Amino acid sequence: MKNSTAILTAFFIIAAITLTFRLAIPSYSPDKDLDTNKFSTDRALTHVKNMSVAPHAVGFPGHKKVKDYVVKELENLGLQTSIQEGYTAGDWGNLSKAENILARIKGKEAGKALLLLSHYDSNPHSALGASDAASGVATILEGVRAFLARGIQPKNDIIIVITDAEELGLNGADLFANNHPWTREVGLVLNFEARGSGGASYMLIETNRGNGKLIEEFIKANPRFPVANSLAYSIYKMLPNDTDLTVFREDQDIEGFNFAFIDDHFDYHTERDNYDRLDRESLAHQGSYLMPLMMHFSETDLSNLKSLNDYNYFNVPYYGLIAYPFEWIWPMFLLGVFIFIWIIYQGLKKKKLSPKGIATGFLPLLLILAVNGLVGYFIWPFLKTIYPEYQDILHGFTYNGHAYIASMVYFSIAVCFLVYHWFQKTTVANLLVAPAFLWLILCGLLAEFLPGAAFFIIPVYAFLAGILINSREDKPKGFLLAFLSLPALMIFTPFVKMFPVGLGLKMLVSSTLLTSLIFFLLLPLLGHYKIKRGLSYLFFLLFVGFLIDAHLSHEFDAQNAKPTSLLYVLDEDTNTAQWATYEKVPSFWTKQYLGEQAGKPKKLANKTISSKYSTGFSLVAPASLKSIEGPDLQINQDTIMGSLRMVELSVNPLREVNRLEVFTNEVNLKAATVNGVSLSEYYLANRRRGKLITHFISDNEPTILRLSYPAEQQLELTFYEASNDLLRHELFSIPPRPDDKIPMPFVLNDAILVTKSLSFE
Repeated sequence: MKNSTAILTAFFIIAAITLTFRLAIPSYSPDKDLDTNKFSTDRALTHVKNMSVAPHAVGFPGHKKVKDYVVKELENLGLQTSIQEGYTAGDWGNLSKAENILARIKGKEAGKALLLLSHYDSNPHSALGASDAASGVATILEGVRAFLARGIQPKNDIIIVITDAEELGLNGADLFANNHPWTREVGLVLNFEARGSGGASYMLIETNRGNGKLIEEFIKANPRFPVANSLAYSIYKMLPNDTDLTVFREDQDIEGFNFAFIDDHFDYHTERDNYDRLDRESLAHQGSYLMPLMMHFSETDLSNLKSLNDYNYFNVPYYGLIAYPFEWIWPMFLLGVFIFIWIIYQGLKKKKLSPKGIATGFLPLLLILAVNGLVGYFIWPFLKTIYPEYQDILHGFTYNGHAYIASMVYFSIAVCFLVYHWFQKTTVANLLVAPAFLWLILCGLLAEFLPGAAFFIIPVYAFLAGILINSREDKPKGFLLAFLSLPALMIFTPFVKMFPVGLGLKMLVSSTLLTSLIFFLLLPLLGHYKIKRGLSYLFFLLFVGFLIDAHLSHEFDAQNAKPTSLLYVLDEDTNTAQWATYEKVPSFWTKQYLGEQAGKPKKLANKTISSKYSTGFSLVAPASLKSIEGPDLQINQDTIMGSLRMVELSVNPLREVNRLEVFTNEVNLKAATVNGVSLSEYYLANRRRGKLITHFISDNEPTILRLSYPAEQQLELTFYEASNDLLRHELFSIPPRPDDKIPMPFVLNDAILVTKSLSFE
């Protein structure tokens, strides 16, 4: 292939990759003066700004302000609102009093209703919640406003539920789905969420059966920028990342669609999840889903969305969503196998392929997978060794994470070009057989064990066409081969970024291996490049360049701040106090309290207050005693009936607190209620792991426990009572964090923690 053709086709590949990412999401431009019957990102941004002024988790001062704001905005649209209030504990043993905001647009007919869903609480204790989930609430407020401005009464009722306490255990969704009469009328849910502050919004279906009808109706609604594939939901179902919609699916068999953006994951649940850092295009993307789907499903029969059939689906820029039934999976795979065998037979028959050449083709493939796989697997542990402070970013995705992804992609491409340069004496046709065999094996395994990813066979068809061309022509047309590379580029390149962004940099191995697999699919074209060694050197330079860029930006600053944590822990049983932190590499701000006496926690290591990633205290140091009152424990009842002992006690705060966590010994609890909410037998037997309950407290209300257990056993209770007021408490004089430090998310932070125990002999 001429070098000029190689250069032009290389630009074609770069352009295709660029457009694949660029066309996946709408562009943003100021639109506050847009027609009133259209969704305006700027008008939605106004809501985000007003809702993300301060942390507004359950029990925080900002919580009521955000609730009142949402109620006022719905009423300004002419809707009648109501508040549903009640205690729930969900499946995680996290108790809170949720206050859901409800409204309704009356439809013309009495069929099933469309439910618009998001949540207004932020994560405790410092998250401002601009993305998670003020962006979702703002999308609904602006979308409903634009819908009403059209002056059209829908066929179906549209129910609006802005839930509370989602961050604590989906409590508001639990309260509505299992206790409100409107739930029986819901036919479909559209839920808007975020797990970062930017990037494309992914559509994820939640269904207990097949997704066939939902996909068919989604395609009919025709949103302009769908980003969705059946593999993403297959992976989502394997992860412990439930949303409010999950409660509707699991408890009431109500199906729906989630829409969530996940990039810039480092902002998730932090005080940097603010108005300024929210990606405007991500918010515009949410609106681009809501408007066509609300128009479509408000007029569609929502009682007919159940299906036993599953679809494979994926999005293609400009075209939209492509879907086909699972019944096609094995015929499509077997067709690919048949075409592969036929091409090999024809190639051997015409002596364009040789057994020796085919066997030789496995060597570069295996070498590339070994090198790129090992480097991708070990690079993150290696980086955490060089930069130990990365351990304190609990998301697992650093501020310079995109540079690491790019560096691994370029490293993988460099290895691919270099290895195939070493085998350039083997004909391209012979080199293509091994990747085709590998891809067919992979597709067969996916068809059997992960059918949601069976659409991977489609780029393989284009690859087989490339093999056929190369086995018949000595000098194939470069641009035809470049065109055949489009399915691989459009379908697979987004995954190279999606996995490490969504799952953390521990998944860099997915980037290196996927890049290698994509390179194999492009080999019908790239195999003819005569400058493989030069391209290898170029990509090695890019690899080094992005590593240098990542190194230069690895230090924390005002824009990319280090997560820090500090707690004062008072043990009332021993009358001792400690400073504690979750930081693996304590900052100077933290060290001023830990001092040189910091050591590993002992007693605190056994019962650590709950956190998203089961993170425990890393270091503790002695602290002076402060006159802080722990909870008042009052035993209201202690009786034995038959073989069971039943106790009731009240845990009453004597100071302003935010959270109470109660642990037990290994006693066999037969029944437990907390503030009137019964904990399920399944939770008590299988999920609690020593924890009885976490109560996220509103208005300093008491926690009332009723427990039943075998009379011959001894019950021991440990109470962890926490208030998030360490930095402003009058007994402490802790200076504010520097600009390059933020509170660590996912853990109890800036807190005064009092521990206390109680035994029933």
